[in-house]
Amino acid sequence: MNRLDVLVADDHVIIRNGLRNMLDDTEDLHCAGEASNGNALLDLVRARDWGLLILDLSMPGRNGLELIKLVKAERAQLPILVFTMHQEEQYAVRAIRAGAAGYLTKESDGDILLGAIRKVARGGVYVSPKVAELLATDLSRPHHAPAHTLLSNREFEIFTRIVSGRSLTDIAGELGLSVKTVSTHKSHILDKMDVAHEVDLVRYALQHGLVDATPN
Repeated sequence: MNRLDVLVADDHVIIRNGLRNMLDDTEDLHCAGEASNGNALLDLVRARDWGLLILDLSMPGRNGLELIKLVKAERAQLPILVFTMHQEEQYAVRAIRAGAAGYLTKESDGDILLGAIRKVARGGVYVSPKVAELLATDLSRPHHAPAHTLLSNREFEIFTRIVSGRSLTDIAGELGLSVKTVSTHKSHILDKMDVAHEVDLVRYALQHGLVDATPN
């Protein structure tokens, strides 16, 4: 049996090791490459064909949503399964819109992950019931969407960090931006969400389940 070459992109070595061991214990899947940051991932994607990409959304070098678009621009047929710490309410709809074929949180057990990998590799789409509901809601109310859905992907990345308690300086360092640029994005976020202060953003995030363990 020809095994599917899987590319794993995650900045945590423990996660990469765990995924590699799990994949290599199967008869049909093989971890053929690993990337610990966005730039290394793009180099690997350009270097050869892959059967599937397992992608974390929080990695150094590039933000996850941007990476999905960049990978699809290089390899339009490459299936992408997002495997992340972020709960579905935060990024699932945006990830699917960007080109991912599946979204799974790291709370999922191994059998579910393997099933999702195989489904996506066959050209299918894997979403949990919760993600399916979010997608349906997103499609059904375009004129009454929650305020945070009006944010661009970059603005949403900064929004999630602000409500998780990051300083503008920390956010700038994490995303490779200047503090001035982050401050400008923050002003746009406040305007789009029609609030005046950071505390209003935190309150909104808590009400909509958008705060978790934070990007790292």
